[in-house]
Amino acid sequence: MTEAAPEPGNAHPARTAVRLAGYADLASSLRAARPVRAARRWGLRLPPVVGDSLLPALLLLNVVTTGAPGELPVAVALTAALALPLVWRRRAPLTVFGAVAAAAFVQWLTDVPLPADVALLVALYTAAAHSGRRGALVAGAIVEVGALLACLRWATEGAFLTPFVAMTAMVVAAAVLGVNVRTTRAYLAALEERAARLEQQQDQQARLAVAEERTRITREMHDIVTHNLSVMVALTDAAVYAQHRSPDKATTAMLRTSETGRQALTDMHRSLGVLRTGEPDAERHPLPGITQLETLADQMCAAGLPTRVEVQGSHTHIPASAQLTVYRLVQEALTNTFKHTPAGTPAMVRIRCSADTVTVDVTDSGPRPTLRGATASGHGIPGMRERSAAYGGTLEAGPLPGGGWRVSTRLLLDSGGAVSA
Repeated sequence: MTEAAPEPGNAHPARTAVRLAGYADLASSLRAARPVRAARRWGLRLPPVVGDSLLPALLLLNVVTTGAPGELPVAVALTAALALPLVWRRRAPLTVFGAVAAAAFVQWLTDVPLPADVALLVALYTAAAHSGRRGALVAGAIVEVGALLACLRWATEGAFLTPFVAMTAMVVAAAVLGVNVRTTRAYLAALEERAARLEQQQDQQARLAVAEERTRITREMHDIVTHNLSVMVALTDAAVYAQHRSPDKATTAMLRTSETGRQALTDMHRSLGVLRTGEPDAERHPLPGITQLETLADQMCAAGLPTRVEVQGSHTHIPASAQLTVYRLVQEALTNTFKHTPAGTPAMVRIRCSADTVTVDVTDSGPRPTLRGATASGHGIPGMRERSAAYGGTLEAGPLPGGGWRVSTRLLLDSGGAVSA
């Protein structure tokens, strides 16, 4: 007689029953573990002294319930002397160890063996965990001597070695465990201190980076705005002056003003675009450099400051940041010349490039009656000094013996531009 095949909906009923039984056992295990987890959480919320009081209470309860009536007072007193100091073992570990060791010696003198001798191991562990290596060695030696005396007095004849080895192993284990706990605690404290110190250093570096970036942006905005606004004001005044006498020149001046304004907006977008991720303006418009000095000179000529640029040596190997520094130095120097000299004063820009240095020299021949006061309170000269110092240079700005003004510096390319240009 053949056995009927199980239906698809009821395939393998035995396996299903076993699986359901396993789920039931797992659920019951989880329910049984809930009180344990609750008790553990409740125990973690208790103060440490409560946990330290548990062992003395158990030892006293044991001696009260199991001690002989005739020896009960002495046993209770000795147990209390051995166990009760453990309540304060975290506050004064060495003092508690000394009290427990003294009580154990009195116990040995009275010849009363007690289970409360385990308090010596607890006191030894605490002393090793809270004192130095020398303290742990001294405490371990004291307990080892006590173990030897206990085995000599209470070990049965012919069975001295076994209990002595066992007690020695317990002494060594308690001492090693305490030393390991102390080492781990010191290691974790060192890690926490190092993490706090690194976090403080990172905060300081972040604040320094923010201050440095703020200084860079301020310097860039000063150069861009001051130069271009000065040129735009001069071109606008020229256009107003020429609008009736020479409309063509007025139109040219206004077109130059519009071009200068657009250039200023482009420079601002480019300078601020590096702060934004994916800003297209920073990629479409490269940073100005030595090549753009001719354009800058044409702009100054149109504003009324005849400017000539002379570049000696190849500048293709000079980094873009160093070329930007050169451009900003020349731009600020020409702007100061434009603001503090009469119209038509010629200016000369000389750039000498070598393998390791770039020398910038900007001179003019005009009088400068108000420049000294302006440099004392303005931001132009200090900003140029900061840019030059970023490449190990020292800026020299002052009047020439035969009249005029000179701004000169030499940038060291191998200094790497420690400060952003």
